[in-house]
Amino acid sequence: MFKPLPVAIGLRYLRAKRRNGFISFISLASMLGIALGVAALITTLAVMSGFQREIRDRMLQMVAHATVSGYGEPIHDWPSAVSLAAADPRVAGAAPYVETETLLSASRKQPAIVRGVLPGEEEKVSVLGEKMVRGELDSLQPGSFNIVLGKELAQWIGAEVGDNVVMMTSEARSTPMGALPQLKRFTVSGIFEAGYNEFDRGMAFVNMRDLQRLQRIGDGVTGVRLRLHDMDQSWDVAQDLAARIGGPYRVSDWTSENANMFRALKMEKAIMAVLLSLIIAMGAFNLVSSQVMLVTDKQADIAIMRTLGLTPRAVMQVFMVQGTLIGVVGTIAGVIGGIVLTLNLEVILLGVEKLFGVVLLPEDVYYITGLPTELQATDVVTIALVALAMAFLATLYPAWRAARTPPAEALRYE
Repeated sequence: MFKPLPVAIGLRYLRAKRRNGFISFISLASMLGIALGVAALITTLAVMSGFQREIRDRMLQMVAHATVSGYGEPIHDWPSAVSLAAADPRVAGAAPYVETETLLSASRKQPAIVRGVLPGEEEKVSVLGEKMVRGELDSLQPGSFNIVLGKELAQWIGAEVGDNVVMMTSEARSTPMGALPQLKRFTVSGIFEAGYNEFDRGMAFVNMRDLQRLQRIGDGVTGVRLRLHDMDQSWDVAQDLAARIGGPYRVSDWTSENANMFRALKMEKAIMAVLLSLIIAMGAFNLVSSQVMLVTDKQADIAIMRTLGLTPRAVMQVFMVQGTLIGVVGTIAGVIGGIVLTLNLEVILLGVEKLFGVVLLPEDVYYITGLPTELQATDVVTIALVALAMAFLATLYPAWRAARTPPAEALRYE
């Protein structure tokens, strides 16, 4: 099979037994360094992507994909808005809600967001009913003044099912003693656990009619929450619905309402990728060292090839081929190792726990007890290309130095 001369010589050098075994050791170390860096980067990014997916899925179980709300004023024509949304084929469900910031008090006090919902309609936009660990969501009947608390919130204020909780809202009422905050006693009829701290620690639910009565807004609501078949269309669908309802309405979707969290997760993943790339860079630096030592070791061979007519460019290509192949082998080994490690990470975690008798992710500390992973093809390809680019760049200086070797000086003492 025909091979270009630089490629053939480079492959021959790669397979040949070298006089200096230390050079072979450094070449092997650089190959292993690249493989280790690639495998570690693939596994780490897969774990971070898995955690991001888990957090997003848990959040979206409780958060509407899109919301249409009034600018500080309640929406009174919400039945027509719900009807218009339900008629849209892109909408899977729509439900009204009333929301306010409160201070809940039992044995201790804790600020929380209280959302008034209709139990029969809420299941169209969230899985709150499925997340109940004690009690039932249907207990939130009009006039019952029952309340459903998040698990962490209930523990923090010291409330259980059947206990009374005092809700204090920011809406003041006029009395002979002046303006006083609204106070209302609710009975805890259920506790839910969403597996997401923002909801379990800071959310409570009551019947929408009870909260309307407490806020004195008549039949008005804060807004309409939407669940879509394709959550990526949330902004466009909400804009269309607001335009059809008419009037100035505020539109938001799940990405804008949680933009800070998603930006933080994305930045954390990017920073981790940069830091772990230093492992690959370390392997590339080792590759530079091994190639420089190889060029020094092959001074006589380079001089002979030059006298036989090999051009400086061809000499440079010989050593570039050899160094690049080391990078290619290391990258392929790292990609295979990273994929295998990622796919078996849960089994490895269980094995480590059994071997040392420890629980690495205890249920009473972490919301996510397993180790979720999501192997993304774009991440694997990007990591492989970065590793190959580093390996290629690492060969340039040694190859350039080999091309500048003077034949006469190299052969003077041979």
